[in-house]
This record gives sequence, structure tokens and C-alpha cells, in this order.
Amino acid sequence: MKAYVRPAKYHNTPVEVDGIRFDSKAEAARYVQLKALRASGRILWFTRQPSFLLLGNTRYRPDFMVCDSSGLVWVEDVKGVETKEFKIKKKDWEALYPGFELRVVK
Repeated sequence: MKAYVRPAKYHNTPVEVDGIRFDSKAEAARYVQLKALRASGRILWFTRQPSFLLLGNTRYRPDFMVCDSSGLVWVEDVKGVETKEFKIKKKDWEALYPGFELRVVK
């Protein structure tokens, strides 16, 4: 008998690319795009799930932090649905890190 597996909250399908587990197909696809951009020289580097401190000692881990060829750095979060919780974190982000752009990738 198989164990019960709870369906994903937002109907996302976890997927693995390069031995890395991603929460959704969209996040994995963005990872592949960023790898291609790095290989072409359009971005210098990117990293997965950097951790930032928000208000109330809350941690926020966007999906990616990216640096383009001009040295501009931003963070990206791949979202199918912008939840109430995410909107609060985004507002906190904008208050604590002005000038450090948070891009929502759909």
C-alpha cells in the first residue's frame, strides 16, 4: 500500500534538473534560462535561494540572485500565484532593501 502524498498547494509539480530539486517546472525552466544567459555572457553569475532577513526576524529566500554583465544585481522569485504572504514579504523587501530590485517571474 502506498503512503498518502498530499497534493501541492498551488498545483505545482516538483522537478529535478542537474541533480537540483525545484519546487515547480517554471522555476526549473528559469534555472535553465539563467544557465544559458550565463553561458552567452549576458549575465556574469547567478545563485539559488540566497537568504535575506526581513522585518520581525523573518527570513526570505527568493529563487535566484542574478548579476548582469554591467554588474547590476537583483533577485528573482518565480511565482505562478502571488500569495498574500508573498505580497507582505515583497513590501518588507522594498522597505528594507530600496534600490535592490525584486523581480517576479511568471
